[in-house]
Amino acid sequence: MNADADLDVDLVRAIAGGSSDALGRLYDRHSAVVYGLARRIVTRLEDAEEVVQDVFSQVWRDAARYERGRATVAGWLVMLTRARAIDRVRARRSRPDLEAGVAPEAAPPAVSAERDPEQSAIASDDARQVTGALTTLPPEQRSLVEMAYYQGLTHSEIAQATGVPLGTVKTRLRSAMATMREALSS
Repeated sequence: MNADADLDVDLVRAIAGGSSDALGRLYDRHSAVVYGLARRIVTRLEDAEEVVQDVFSQVWRDAARYERGRATVAGWLVMLTRARAIDRVRARRSRPDLEAGVAPEAAPPAVSAERDPEQSAIASDDARQVTGALTTLPPEQRSLVEMAYYQGLTHSEIAQATGVPLGTVKTRLRSAMATMREALSS
């Protein structure tokens, strides 16, 4: 494991012990990636911001349940983000009345989401690493990963959209994730 991954694990342990400072540090380290993924899946700015809040609230509640052997902290955050974002997309589909939104004069003022240069560089590096890992995949796996993680489609929806049997979709995604995990850990 590298120093960044070890620091993330230490932060999650501290969060499990009730440290809000550790949660703030973890947020500073990973919020850009969480927000970027959420934004790609839900597309709406407001929904992406809510997904980020939901993810870090869940980290606060469930930090003690994090298992290092199952995923890196960054991987765990990506999985939480994907699940929350897909839930948000499904809620929008089932509740079209949510599209009405809030009158501009009733909305609170926007808060700047600017990051310091160091955080921007870290987020950029993380994105480059994930993109690099994606390029190691065969095209049939890469397209499935993009559909699942960037478009927020379920395995069944991917099977229906591609005409590939559901079992094959699951097998290819599992294999793709193992390949990416290996590429990202080296």
